[in-house]
Amino acid sequence: MTGVRVHPNGLCESDEVGDGTRVWAFAHVLPGAKVGKDCNICDGAFVEDGAVLGDRVTVKNGTLVFSGVTCEDEVFLGPNVLFTNDLRPRAHIRKGPEELVSTVVRRGASLGAGTVVVCGTEIGSYAFAAAGSVITRDVPAHSFVAGNPARHKGWVCSCGFRLNDSLKCEDCGNSYPDLDK
Repeated sequence: MTGVRVHPNGLCESDEVGDGTRVWAFAHVLPGAKVGKDCNICDGAFVEDGAVLGDRVTVKNGTLVFSGVTCEDEVFLGPNVLFTNDLRPRAHIRKGPEELVSTVVRRGASLGAGTVVVCGTEIGSYAFAAAGSVITRDVPAHSFVAGNPARHKGWVCSCGFRLNDSLKCEDCGNSYPDLDK
């Protein structure tokens, strides 16, 4: 693990962490987690064995990324984002990795503070979940969702700005005519 910075009060037990990644105080990356290059794992975050983070992923304070969760490159996980991986958890039933339900967060997606992601969902590229959203089903690429359960509220550009009714970004000028209105 050359080029990985681990705060003296952080714990990184994985051998699969890319150069330039930072693991801050009280964050814990378990053995068997895969973390890409230039990631930022902030204070109190937890990345379990079997979780996969691509390059340039931000995992803010208090976020829990459990086994079976894959975040592609440039995903933003706000403070206290919580992933699940078991639809029917019981303390007295021990399940192996093959019994857990996976979740995928596609490239460039952003999950706001306190978002809860129910396992078995896919969050599309550059989708954006508002703070406090509870994601219970798939989120299309570029969709802006909010609420409990999270519902589609509009569309967002890859730069993060909301698209107008013509599906054009008034900030950067990108246009998305193929998005499903």
